[in-house]
Amino acid sequence: MKGGFFDFRKSTGRRPAAAALLYDPLKHSAPEVLATGRGLLAEEIVRIAKENGIALQEDAALVEALARLDVGDQIPRELYAVVAEVLAFVYRLDRESAAS
Repeated sequence: MKGGFFDFRKSTGRRPAAAALLYDPLKHSAPEVLATGRGLLAEEIVRIAKENGIALQEDAALVEALARLDVGDQIPRELYAVVAEVLAFVYRLDRESAAS
């Protein structure tokens, strides 16, 4: 870098982020965080989900909120409505694929 400097504070672009939830409706407890990650770890979470036929939904705000939780934590009440929408989406996809 001739005559310049590198600013480490400068954003180099957003790295992809992902989160995985575990939910068992028979347990009668809130969904829990199974995994979260950014960059390569996020790509690995998505790859594993796709390999296992797990439905994916993009929601950057939800991923950011889930990333603040520890793996194994149940989701807080503030996220119930948003996660319920995701679960409804997943159940709808399951029904549609079963009908096909």
